[in-house]
Amino acid sequence: MTAHRTNRGMLLAVACVGQFMVLLDSTIVGAALPDMQWRLHTELTGLQWIVDAYVLLVAMLLLSGGVFADRFGRRRVFLAGVVVFTAASVLCAVAPSLGWLIAGRVAQGVGAAALSPASLALLAAAYPVPQERVKAIGLWAGFSGIGLAAGPLAGGVLVDAFGWPAIFLVNAPIGVVLLLAGLRLLEESRNPGAPAIDVPGTVLSVLGVGALTYGLIEGGSRGWTSPVIVGAFAAAVVILAVFVVVEGRRAAPMLPLRLFRQRLFTVSNTAMVVVGFALMGSSFFFSQFFVYVQGTSILVAGLRTLPATLAMVVVSPFAGRFAARYGFRIVVTAGLALAGTGLLTLGFTHADTGYGNVWWRLAVVGIGFALTMSPLTGAAIQAVSPQEGGLASGVSSTTRQIGAVLGVAVLGAVVRTREAGGASFESGLDSAFVVAGVVTLAGAVFTGLWLVRSRLAEVSAPRTSPAGAPTGEGRPVGAGGETGPA
Repeated sequence: MTAHRTNRGMLLAVACVGQFMVLLDSTIVGAALPDMQWRLHTELTGLQWIVDAYVLLVAMLLLSGGVFADRFGRRRVFLAGVVVFTAASVLCAVAPSLGWLIAGRVAQGVGAAALSPASLALLAAAYPVPQERVKAIGLWAGFSGIGLAAGPLAGGVLVDAFGWPAIFLVNAPIGVVLLLAGLRLLEESRNPGAPAIDVPGTVLSVLGVGALTYGLIEGGSRGWTSPVIVGAFAAAVVILAVFVVVEGRRAAPMLPLRLFRQRLFTVSNTAMVVVGFALMGSSFFFSQFFVYVQGTSILVAGLRTLPATLAMVVVSPFAGRFAARYGFRIVVTAGLALAGTGLLTLGFTHADTGYGNVWWRLAVVGIGFALTMSPLTGAAIQAVSPQEGGLASGVSSTTRQIGAVLGVAVLGAVVRTREAGGASFESGLDSAFVVAGVVTLAGAVFTGLWLVRSRLAEVSAPRTSPAGAPTGEGRPVGAGGETGPA
């Protein structure tokens, strides 16, 4: 019994460290963007690709990653994800050019999309007792929050001391230790009844959203009416339309469109797109604001962005409880209203605005988004049958990631368009924050009008997300919450 508990404890440690590495990488990059721009001699478009190349692959492969783990073995997929993520991190660190760095980020996204859901699936299999599983997933989610919070500070320290390659190279020793420990400690498990891999749906989703992202990012530099950009948008529309048709006809689609017949499911996922859009799109510019507008060092910029991340880590565990007590609509609408207000106020900060008048705006943004993500995931799960709770949670994570891809692309386009019109970079950032705030406030109005009044329900069956998002079991769904934009 003692040896069994020890083995499970080591498995828990391996799963938590793997998730920590993935979540750390989602926030550590933001601190390094100014140094990347200087050393790689790239423009804002290049920085957008550095971020979106990773987020795009994670968004489109998360659901497939969970299915791969169930069909081909959770241990095997987890270790494969560790290998790919670690090797890709080394490629990023030694990348001689922007193109190689973007290629490395694509590979990182593939590794993360395998590693994250497989780590949670390993925990679900190792802890069959519901109460023990809740505690294990709670620790797993806690490490996610620590990784998010540590990212800006760790990024600032590493970049200040060694330059941007260090933020990727730090993953190498962690990955090697994870691989060796996983080979020795993890036991294989799989789900013989897992559905078939939806290859056409996965490929079409990557191509469709990729074409849309290309048009949004490159439109500012190539011209919005250029044949290449118009062609990219046209291709996106056609490919995504084909994706909808294909998914509607497949027996086991990657994205079951029938789920969207449920109003609660549709509204919650639409709101999650808004969350991803505004959160990731605005945080892309946080360090750039402090470095380029206020003239701080990269280390100081990393420290100054902490209020948003820390607020999310602190508040997220309580969001599910609030939704259980006061209902989805009140909590989510209030959260979006807070976040939107905070983003709007950031649009009125300038080079001479003291940090004492900036940090609280970042904190308000973090608190607002923390109040939305866990309840929105819980709402999506509650809208479907218990057997589909994991799938619903995975779709919720995916829609948030799609919003993140679009947020970086669209808000970057806002900044470039303003600069092309003769405005300063500071004015462009102000406009981007205002746009993010307006979109978020519109989301608050939308949820206030359309989100149902029901409260977060208690559930009795354990549920885990194929996208790496913990859900509740024996408590309000989503009480553990998702703690960040990864």
